[in-house]
Amino acid sequence: MTRKPRQPPRHRRRIARRRTTIGGVAALALTGGALATTSLIGSAGAASAWPTAKGEQAVSSTISVSGTLDGGSKRYYGSGDLGGDGQDEGQDPIFSLKDGAVLKNVIIGSPAADGIHCAGSCTLQNVWWEDVGEDAATFKGKSSSSVYTVYGGGARSASDKVFQFNGAGKLVVTKFQVENFGKLVRSCGNCSTQYKNRNIIINDVDVTAPGKAIVGINSNYGDTAALRNVRIHGDSSKKIKPCVRYQGNDTGAEPSELGSGPDGTYCRYTASDLTYD
Repeated sequence: MTRKPRQPPRHRRRIARRRTTIGGVAALALTGGALATTSLIGSAGAASAWPTAKGEQAVSSTISVSGTLDGGSKRYYGSGDLGGDGQDEGQDPIFSLKDGAVLKNVIIGSPAADGIHCAGSCTLQNVWWEDVGEDAATFKGKSSSSVYTVYGGGARSASDKVFQFNGAGKLVVTKFQVENFGKLVRSCGNCSTQYKNRNIIINDVDVTAPGKAIVGINSNYGDTAALRNVRIHGDSSKKIKPCVRYQGNDTGAEPSELGSGPDGTYCRYTASDLTYD
């Protein structure tokens, strides 16, 4: 398949889109709950070579996933109404995951639209974003028991956020690598519906400059972030902030920064949890 050239950023028309539903197949051996349970176990390192795509598929309408979808290392990229590569809010995703769904062995190329949306608990295993669009993935579950697991994979070229945490519950990111990014994870700072006590765990992750922050949380809503085994590359001046605390709101106003660094309550890590080279 000949891949279309990247299109310039544009405002996309809001039209009804037919969604393709992919039914569930065999359950993944490592479910989201199992991965979350083991996410704080240390290892030798997460960084690995970026995969070579085994075929490509243009996506013109959001693919809805229930159960498990194994992409077989195929590259998926937006076309038609999903063909924009700008930072406009409200774009549709390439994949929309239902509660409990698993997406694995997928490469998201460019244009990437709004990446992946998770409606509830989900697992993203070995998912790679070559050029992040609006966001790589957005987590939107409404239950405090929701668990979103990102296991393996990586993301490049995110001018703003990689993972947007809009919903409730826990987000675990482990064995992941990110480079050239704004923030790796951000709790929504000004969503009209806010949730308390979001919990973020970052473990066994490689971070390569340039970047602004690894995690941004709303301490006024009781969010917490734990960082373990994080390796930061190319940032000898330590410009990347590991954890930033904000004053979140539900009015749409730009949230104010309250501070950064470990505090033992909201930003939970010590200097020994980070290494620089």
